[in-house]
Amino acid sequence: MLHGNSMFTIIPIFIGIIFILVFGFILFSIIQNIVQWKKNEASPRLSVPAIVKVKRTNTSNSTHHHGETGAHHHTSSSTYFVTFEFESGDRSEFRITGKEFGLLADGDIGTLTFQGTRYVSFERQKTVIDINHNL
Repeated sequence: MLHGNSMFTIIPIFIGIIFILVFGFILFSIIQNIVQWKKNEASPRLSVPAIVKVKRTNTSNSTHHHGETGAHHHTSSSTYFVTFEFESGDRSEFRITGKEFGLLADGDIGTLTFQGTRYVSFERQKTVIDINHNL
């Protein structure tokens, strides 16, 4: 049976553990991003023929409540990805900007430039058009 004073001991320990876990996760993420950045910097910049295979968007939404006014504030953010296929049949997915995302279409053929896991650019040479569509 817990006494009233025991709660004053357990709760701060529990909150401390949660704080350490959250701080550790944030620190781990920062270190992981720095390591990936260094690997990309050490990788050669390659330009290879490629075709745009798949484009996708990851959208996240959040709602913020303002306690005093009772108002709600909604925000959303989008992350854009494109998968390229190389002549060998291998595929790689890269995170790109919204502007680049809008300029690319499935089936675009061109030269992909990348450095490690970092997308640099895509120079379109032509677009594959499905012959079943009437233009």
